[in-house]
Amino acid sequence: MYRIGFPLWRWFARMGVPLKLRIDVIKDEQVGVFVATSGDLPGLVCEAATMDELVAEVNGAVASLLELQFHPATPVRPVTTDLRLQAA
Repeated sequence: MYRIGFPLWRWFARMGVPLKLRIDVIKDEQVGVFVATSGDLPGLVCEAATMDELVAEVNGAVASLLELQFHPATPVRPVTTDLRLQAA
């Protein structure tokens, strides 16, 4: 697997190498939602009331953002979701 945001990640994606993406999740206690962002994929900001909803939101947003990064005719494998939560 190759991480989105590393040098030449678009080239690796075009070659069919599976991609992975680091996503940071925090819980906003004041509003009561989980917020996901990523420094690897600019524009990725999602929020949801539950973690299950957040994972669904993130998967949809990542697919849309990757589609914008590549020509529509270029097949890109889906990003591997490896969700790891860490208490801050």
